[in-house]
Amino acid sequence: MEKNNNPMMEIRISKVTLNIGAGKNEDLLKKGIVLLKKLSPLTPVKTFTQKRIPGWGLRPGLAIGCKVTVRKNTEELLKRLLVAKENILKEKCFDNNGNFSFGVPEYIDIEGLEYDPDLKILGLEAAVTLERPGFRIKKRKISNKAVGKDHLITKEEAIEFVKSKLGVEVE
Repeated sequence: MEKNNNPMMEIRISKVTLNIGAGKNEDLLKKGIVLLKKLSPLTPVKTFTQKRIPGWGLRPGLAIGCKVTVRKNTEELLKRLLVAKENILKEKCFDNNGNFSFGVPEYIDIEGLEYDPDLKILGLEAAVTLERPGFRIKKRKISNKAVGKDHLITKEEAIEFVKSKLGVEVE
């Protein structure tokens, strides 16, 4: 069988993680949570520091950001986010495992969102995880195994997937 005809070799979007880093700014964190609620139907969660960095004024347990992980209707959300980037991604956005991430500097560029005077100008980051059928073996609780070398997603395959499935240019 050729690689393209094998249904187990089809690449799909596993999840899209949206993240807003606020630092110590509590007001910016609240605005970030409101923005993520507008973007996805799920409830965002706060992210907390694990380390103490006195120079930055960070201590363990301090809320420094918020995130939401979307696993359903990811393609629709991703297309809206990519319009804000004018459907152009750089090659350095992709890692060697086939995942990619990008930032949206201003939320008003995203399709379907209008300027909110309470939020002002706010940006976010999106991280997209790609997978193939059979990747569950590395996550399952009993008898987990490594994914075979031929089954892993390469950077080139991820770029080709994004070009064909989402219509994105890669520079």
